[in-house]
Amino acid sequence: MRSSIARRAAVFGSAALLLLGPVAASAQADPVEPGVSDQAAKLPAELIDAIQRDLSLSPDQYLEHSELGQKLAEFAKIARTQFPDAFAGTWLDNAGTPIVGLADGADKDAAVAAAEKAGFQVKDVAQSESSLQAQVKSLDGWLDTQPPAVADLVRGVAIDVVNNDLVLRADNVGGLQLPDFLKGARVVQSPATAAPLPSTDLTPIAEPLPADALLGGDAYGSLGGGVGLRCSLGFNGTDSSGGPVNITAGHCDPNRDAAGTSEASEAFSLVPGGTGPRIGTFAKTSLDIHDYSIIRADDNAAHRFENNGVRVPGAAPVAITGTADPIVGAPVCKSGLTTGFTCGVVTSVAQTVSVGERTLADSFSTSMCALQGDSGGTIVTGTLALGISSASNVGQYPICQVADVVTFVLGESPELFATPINEVLAENPGLRVRTS
Repeated sequence: MRSSIARRAAVFGSAALLLLGPVAASAQADPVEPGVSDQAAKLPAELIDAIQRDLSLSPDQYLEHSELGQKLAEFAKIARTQFPDAFAGTWLDNAGTPIVGLADGADKDAAVAAAEKAGFQVKDVAQSESSLQAQVKSLDGWLDTQPPAVADLVRGVAIDVVNNDLVLRADNVGGLQLPDFLKGARVVQSPATAAPLPSTDLTPIAEPLPADALLGGDAYGSLGGGVGLRCSLGFNGTDSSGGPVNITAGHCDPNRDAAGTSEASEAFSLVPGGTGPRIGTFAKTSLDIHDYSIIRADDNAAHRFENNGVRVPGAAPVAITGTADPIVGAPVCKSGLTTGFTCGVVTSVAQTVSVGERTLADSFSTSMCALQGDSGGTIVTGTLALGISSASNVGQYPICQVADVVTFVLGESPELFATPINEVLAENPGLRVRTS
């Protein structure tokens, strides 16, 4: 990743910050605070099972921790401006305690008072966020002076707010010799794409299907440029003209250069044993920097996208109530056609990482398993839309149990990388996620 990790995308900050709704669910992007007890009673059984299995949390605890994460994210937005010398990031610890990291600085006393007034626990750390960001810039400058054989080893960088240091990603973890000012940084393995499933049988059929709704996490097929793929639908929404769309992954579009034209890739519903009718076309696709696609629904399929649900394919859904920003330690769950619901926590935010030949920026990572076919699926925290599944370090394994064992033996753990939904919305004025 020679010469310009920081320059290609200004992303190096620390942590910054139910049943299906009515068919005509409103579209909005503003986060809302869920009523925890009410929402817990409405979570689908498949999601509750995943929360208890992967997080060892009750539904109420899951929602409470998710809500705390968003309160921390809002505090971070203010603290970053008001206390630049002391602020060092925010996160939830393993017990769900909201933490604000503060370094010594002229504004530390005021920052401590503000954090404690907000009900957060303060942790003293050695380096402020601004100091860590300066190290990222120094890293970028150092890479500019290195030969390609060295510079290309660095595939990504992020600020580790919990350990108050940097994390670098590399294809050859043991082959990277860092300069003295980065001796304390951790070096971990780079991710690979959470690939869609290749398919050679995506031939559209003419027979109409019952007008069943399509929800986040459901399977779909894409066909373009002679290539067929199987992916998972993302969040339903509306475009700037109010038309129904689905927001999924950019690498699920097999003919990305043609998005928005008459040659755009087509999207089809998938049914047991085959491919259903066409449901839309790829109106816009982004792969480098932000990984997302916007599928515009066909007129005869528009009603199928007019809901705000996320689910395991074919099961009861959770209703999306707003959008959220990723915060380290916040609980998250993803849905996809291959592995259904799996849950974990946010492990890093505001990071840039190379995935194959592309760069994923403004991204966050999570401790969740995702396999081929889960690409494009939804990631939620509580009942809030958080991100789109993009890349995984275990996508090549057949099942998550195998991925868990192999990564444990290697001293690692499954990671799923994602594009924040709020980054997608900000890049597309008028685009909104359907909420109830």
